[in-house]
Amino acid sequence: MPPYADLGKAARKILEIANAVEPVQGRIHIEKLNEPFLFRDGGSPAEYGAGLKLAIDRGWFTLHESGTFVTFTPAGAELFA
Repeated sequence: MPPYADLGKAARKILEIANAVEPVQGRIHIEKLNEPFLFRDGGSPAEYGAGLKLAIDRGWFTLHESGTFVTFTPAGAELFA
């Protein structure tokens, strides 16, 4: 079974990665999330995309219209408070 076939697990891993990244002007560049997820943690592109979508759908992140960065929402930041 792929490591992040459970989309909730994929979303939580992406949130953990984001929490470890130093935001630039409150923004986390998307490559700071996808590179570790895909290459360090062994997730697939499909798992990454689905996990990121789930995190956005659950209101933990907002994705900028350009698709180049995310920001934590208050609900997402609260997960690490």
